[in-house]
Amino acid sequence: MTADERPPQTTPPTPRRRVADAGRSVGRGGRAGIRLVGRGGAAVGRRMRRFADADGAADTGLARLTELHAVNVAGDAALTVSLAGTVFALPTDEARGRVALFLVLTMAPFVLLAPLIGPLLDRFRHGRRWALGTTLATRAFLAWVLATAVVQDSVWLFPAALGCLVASRTYAVARAAAVPRLLPRDISLVTANSRLTIAGLAGMAVGGGLAGALSRIGPDWSLRLAFVVYVGATVLAIRLPARVDSPAGELDLDGTPAGGEALKLPSAGRGARRLRALPPAVRYVLWLTTGARLLSGFLTLFLAFLMREHPLPGWSGPAVLAMVAGAAGVGNALGSVVGNRRRSPAPERLATVVAGLAVVAALLTAVFYSLPTLVLLGLATGLFGQLAKLSLDALIQRDVDDRVRARVFSWSETILQAFWVIGGAIGITLPLLPVLGFAIVTAVVVLACLVAWRSRRLQ
Repeated sequence: MTADERPPQTTPPTPRRRVADAGRSVGRGGRAGIRLVGRGGAAVGRRMRRFADADGAADTGLARLTELHAVNVAGDAALTVSLAGTVFALPTDEARGRVALFLVLTMAPFVLLAPLIGPLLDRFRHGRRWALGTTLATRAFLAWVLATAVVQDSVWLFPAALGCLVASRTYAVARAAAVPRLLPRDISLVTANSRLTIAGLAGMAVGGGLAGALSRIGPDWSLRLAFVVYVGATVLAIRLPARVDSPAGELDLDGTPAGGEALKLPSAGRGARRLRALPPAVRYVLWLTTGARLLSGFLTLFLAFLMREHPLPGWSGPAVLAMVAGAAGVGNALGSVVGNRRRSPAPERLATVVAGLAVVAALLTAVFYSLPTLVLLGLATGLFGQLAKLSLDALIQRDVDDRVRARVFSWSETILQAFWVIGGAIGITLPLLPVLGFAIVTAVVVLACLVAWRSRRLQ
């Protein structure tokens, strides 16, 4: 072989060159990954924008409220993930007395909601953009306070968390009261509320995922994420269209609309007199929804204790709880999808149908107690709770005058939370006998349905 025919000699790469080549490869891969994530995020953003803008929502401003609600729920999800092991932890591994104390504490935000916050929002209903913005700015400040308190185990941890809960419930009331002002002509109130709920689910997934990643560094990092999200949501709230604050279509100071006759407003009385003052359809669906909350509270706590003490043969307790909770989540999401149909049934009929389905599922669980019936009950409970609440919100928005709408929303939220607590209290009080427990809760839900039917007949 001549010298010209010999293969060329190659110099082996030095360690420094290998490191440089590896760095360039990683850099190229990282840039490609960022571009892929960016394109995926942009595609999701475009789909969400089309979803929010559909059916004329972009023209009325409902699309902006939908985007605001998604960002708000993302902030709430980040806050919940941060405090999941402290303030917001459900102590099912503790004694029943500790769980009872937890149930009482869940009512704390509602002590202010019905008597104070609802009337205050009604008084300043021409400034709902600022009311929404204030609830978000308050949570931004408290999330920053919590970021320090959770690390230092400060005494401000529980007061700040309670303040976030109060502000969150205030936002929910103000947002629900504002929806009728932004409703397009082509969709119903149930559809509009469902659209907000679906956007909230998307925001929960994004906010919870980001907060979960940051919480690996420390809970204060996910709380600072919540702070940033709430600040952005505050800006979005203030930039809502002016028609959110428009007095068009509201009552004059004497209680009569322009060119119309006087509307019958809910009384300022208490208890039963206040409920009887509500429109019949609102009373009916409100009582049906109390049955949904009773069932949800009962299932959450009774099943947690039951699976800890007497798990199903061949199944671990946590696995059963996870499957039932997953079924309830699927039912909740399915309820949002059903409600989002452009031509949905009347709210009263929708709530009645899902109440019947839940009663049947609870009865089947009492008679044929097994894993399939428990999963079916979880699915029915999620579906019942979601569609009944969407129907109730739609009826309050449709039948209750704007002058007292926030007040009625605050009453209903307080009543529903109280019945969730009652359902949970039944769950921790009863003996851990599956047939007995599910038979009693079935009877209680049927009783709520009978009370609803009777309340509709009262004028």
